[in-house]
Amino acid sequence: MHLVWFRNDLRTSDNSALYYACLKGPVTGIYFVTPGQWKNHQLAPIQADFIEQNLKVLAEELAALGIPLLIEEVADFSHIPARLKQIQKDHHINTIHANDEPEINEKERDQAVKKAGLPLVLYQCDCILQAGSVLTKQGGMYKVFTAFRNAWMKEVKQTDLTPLPKPADQMPSLNVSWSKNISVNYDKKSSQAWPAGETAALRRLRHFLLQDIEDYHHNRDIPSLDGTSGLSAYLKFGVISAKRCVYEVLAAFPDALDAQDSSVFSWINEIVWREFYRHLMIFNPQLCKGKNFNKLADNITWSNNPDDFKAWCEGRTGYGLVDAAMRQLNQTGWMHNRLRMVTASFLTKHLLIDWRWGEAYFREHLIDGDLASNNGGWQWAASTGCDAQPYFRIFNPIIQSQKFDPKGLFIRKYVKELNGFDNKKIHFPVNAIVEHKQARLNALDRYSVLKKG
Repeated sequence: MHLVWFRNDLRTSDNSALYYACLKGPVTGIYFVTPGQWKNHQLAPIQADFIEQNLKVLAEELAALGIPLLIEEVADFSHIPARLKQIQKDHHINTIHANDEPEINEKERDQAVKKAGLPLVLYQCDCILQAGSVLTKQGGMYKVFTAFRNAWMKEVKQTDLTPLPKPADQMPSLNVSWSKNISVNYDKKSSQAWPAGETAALRRLRHFLLQDIEDYHHNRDIPSLDGTSGLSAYLKFGVISAKRCVYEVLAAFPDALDAQDSSVFSWINEIVWREFYRHLMIFNPQLCKGKNFNKLADNITWSNNPDDFKAWCEGRTGYGLVDAAMRQLNQTGWMHNRLRMVTASFLTKHLLIDWRWGEAYFREHLIDGDLASNNGGWQWAASTGCDAQPYFRIFNPIIQSQKFDPKGLFIRKYVKELNGFDNKKIHFPVNAIVEHKQARLNALDRYSVLKKG
């Protein structure tokens, strides 16, 4: 018997561990619910619900393939080796198959499992190109995104992107039962706006390719429009693979990798950013522990005013676009990408609050909160990261509002008290907790420690 250990790969197709395990013999699946670990990792309640819903779909799909799915709860990663030992004994497990993950705690977990003498075999299917494999000529990590993308693109063009199929039925003569009553032991918030399952994710992707991707470059920055793919949560939990996404794009737009000025390429570029941050984590695992990528940033003196932070969290800064974005996050569990940059810049440069406070808050609320991408995005905005925006680039929330929500449609949706304002006045601060010009000067002073030489 072979055991497939599911992690952030809640799908049956293009799943290396599942596919190759099924070639070797009868398979049982397992998923570990780890409430204590989730709490330490700031797993959002909406994510817990999304996991639960996707486990239900996965269990049904595996049952159709003759594969039972075990749901095991342990407090945290440290308890997994002992539980696996018992499962190995009870189910006569020959080999444990799993897909590798780039985060430091997850790597330490897998090392502990191997150290316990368990036969764990790891596969690659989280990234399109294995995390840590895209190297400079000197064998190091690319520190400039464009250079990484060029090297990544060159390799991808020579890579077979055909997704692995679903495995064949393992026990066609047997009717494997599955439970619809799967429940994870964690605080939950409804994720119903993101229908669960790989089929739902693929349907969403194909609708985006048919209807929206050719306008993506423009619409992606307009928060009042539904102009993005909405796939980030599915990618986070591996309900769909990044490789499948690019494969589907190229099936519809064969020249997309060569048309770098196209809207289609703009979307592929977002996949490459995801890969970049995951590759980066392999080379700099301290990023998982909240360390600044740029060591000069250790010298920034943060104000960290708790009242200002609370106002930011609750959408009460007095800047309409910032407040609307934070209320969108709090109400829906998602935030438009342009607004993630705007709110992060506001927190770190207008309020001079440590980016780690904002990163944690996002992870506690986002359905797509992912350590690598969340960390990378926050350090980019705070000018402390790898290939981050220059420290002297400080988003003006008024201009951002005028440019990307000119008629105030998005602001009015979430900041009801501004509904009576006209399209000009709605962009200007009302009872703001900080004044932009002075905040900018303060930020330039505090961030001057990032000057080189």
